[in-house]
Amino acid sequence: MTIADRTVLVTGANRGIGKALVEEALRRGAFRVYAGTRQPWTHSDERVTSLTLDVTNAAQIRAAVEKVESLDVLINNAGIALYGDLSDRAAIDQQLAVNFFGPYAMIQAFLPLLIRSRGAIVNNVSTMALAPFPLTPAYAISKAAAFNMTQSLRALLAAQGVRVQAVLTGPTDTDMTRGFEIPKSSPEAVARGIFDGVEHEEEDIFPDPMSASIAESWRSGGVKAMERQNASFVAPQPVNA
Repeated sequence: MTIADRTVLVTGANRGIGKALVEEALRRGAFRVYAGTRQPWTHSDERVTSLTLDVTNAAQIRAAVEKVESLDVLINNAGIALYGDLSDRAAIDQQLAVNFFGPYAMIQAFLPLLIRSRGAIVNNVSTMALAPFPLTPAYAISKAAAFNMTQSLRALLAAQGVRVQAVLTGPTDTDMTRGFEIPKSSPEAVARGIFDGVEHEEEDIFPDPMSASIAESWRSGGVKAMERQNASFVAPQPVNA
């Protein structure tokens, strides 16, 4: 897949990695970029269509589906991270609502369009899906759940021609990491890495130097081998021509 002449939808598109993804999609020649944001947002490029889209709001998701005529790539990028120690159930529920159930709802709503185009679902799940950061444990739990969903849908949707990819992003210079004096990648560099992975059809995308340092061990490791073995239990069905 190339992004040129494709239609892309990005959630959480008004800042950080989401905003960089919009710009990178345009740079690569996307035909249309739907930018999902919780508040009204405008862009100077006429190829960008803004969608008021809170991924926890079922009515807004339905309204977005009605506005999107076709779709090749759905990028579930919207997310929140709250500090805590797992003592606050409401904070856990909030992060699961945005980081897990939000992508789930988006996928279910836009799946018919993606089946029609034989497109791709791209879930930004973070390296914390593999190893939690103890100061944001509920965030890590929600991302681990989203990663597991990604792996399952990868097998379940393959026969329908839909590719499902995970983005395991390392520390990025966004609002979420503000105040942490650690090496970080720029959102622009991460967006380039994500689209490189999409275009190369990588199952698991490691878009920055930190995450790339574990890519080979993940891809050749026993857990990845088990994922592939488990996926073989999904009975393949012919893809309609």
